[in-house]
Amino acid sequence: MIKVRLFRPGDAPRIAEIVQRCLREVNSRDYPQHVIDKMCAHFTAERFIELSANRLIYVAEGDGVVVGTVSRAGNKVYTMFVDPDFARRGIGRQLVQQVEVSAARDGYDRMETGASITAHGFYLKLGYTDVRTSETEFGFNYILRKTLPPAQAARPL
Repeated sequence: MIKVRLFRPGDAPRIAEIVQRCLREVNSRDYPQHVIDKMCAHFTAERFIELSANRLIYVAEGDGVVVGTVSRAGNKVYTMFVDPDFARRGIGRQLVQQVEVSAARDGYDRMETGASITAHGFYLKLGYTDVRTSETEFGFNYILRKTLPPAQAARPL
């Protein structure tokens, strides 16, 4: 059973490990090595602790082990990653739904995200639509948007 909860500073090393594994094992199919190295250097445990001051960071936990993460600032979804050993089990969907519910409760009527080439299809399956593409310091990115249904604001956690 997977439970989504708020980030605690002690989660930072495990989150950094998950992100770096995803980047090296999965995203590396779509991005050159120098981009992967730059992203891995960026997403450290210390960086997640810093980000927690400005973002709501959630973790997915199963049997006491953190297996995924996502964060939100305003109506923007950031850093959604699931341990490759736990991929394709609905954990990513559960994490994104958590930030959507949280944003709706805060009064937002839509979500936006910048998705990697690797994550693009995932967000499309969740109902996000392409707005544009962009080049970032971490390479090519899709900008996607999703309208939140009014009923979502009332959905329990």
